[in-house]
Amino acid sequence: MYALLIPGLIFLLLFKYTPMYGIVIAFQDFNIFGGIKGSDWVGLEQFRKLIHSEEFLQVLGNTLLISLYKIVILFPIPIVLALLLNEVRRMFFKRTIQTIIYLPHFLSWVIISGLFLNILSPSGGLVNEIIRSLGGQPISFLTDNHFFRSVVVFTAGWKEIGWNAIVFIAAIAGIDQEQYEAAAIDGAGRIRQMASISLPGMLPTIMLMFILRIGSLLEAGTEQILTMYNPLVYKSGDVIGTFVYRIGLGQQDYSFSTAVGLFNSAFGFLLVVIGNMLSRKFLQRSIW
Repeated sequence: MYALLIPGLIFLLLFKYTPMYGIVIAFQDFNIFGGIKGSDWVGLEQFRKLIHSEEFLQVLGNTLLISLYKIVILFPIPIVLALLLNEVRRMFFKRTIQTIIYLPHFLSWVIISGLFLNILSPSGGLVNEIIRSLGGQPISFLTDNHFFRSVVVFTAGWKEIGWNAIVFIAAIAGIDQEQYEAAAIDGAGRIRQMASISLPGMLPTIMLMFILRIGSLLEAGTEQILTMYNPLVYKSGDVIGTFVYRIGLGQQDYSFSTAVGLFNSAFGFLLVVIGNMLSRKFLQRSIW
């Protein structure tokens, strides 16, 4: 049985741990022609540059804001959706709804970005045509700093809410059905059963997903934003992932972009550890 682990361990070793040697670039003035061994060692200079960079502070603020919006607004919705779907008794209707809401998950961000680019277009887009018909002025949602974050959060929810709900539906399915039968005999209605049985039964899964979500707080949806944003909304939409892409590949400042990426990973790991400690303290449960 342990031999079955070998392919997975080899994959992790080759594609996860071996590339970590490249972290040393963050402590060098990396020269692509000299390579890692031929580049000058500068110690923590790249991290000092990072801390004193006003552009990075703005990017960090954008990342935290977008991630917090996604957690506060989008995290509870799959939980509520799972609870409501669990109350649907017609299996055909239930499965149809589930299929419809999780299908967007399988679309790439390139397709979704193109779709919403057309829907939100100020010239002929569906949303702006409705605004015009109501007597308003068209809005350029994807080039306006006041609206771009809202578009990012909405499109992320449209794509992932149904898929995330599956995890919580599975958690409800694991609850002993005799608890519901006993509650019904005692006169508990559907709402009371949701509050007293379904929700507490989902709590370990909710905590696990929440801790994992906190761990990716600095990953505000790089692929999503990269396909949707433009220089006009860098002020509100540029996040750490897109910043690393622009600096590393666009300006070829590999050392600085690696330092930013290392900061991102270390901070994310710290958040997961803190979240696990809080879970162990308040719920007497740990994710490891």
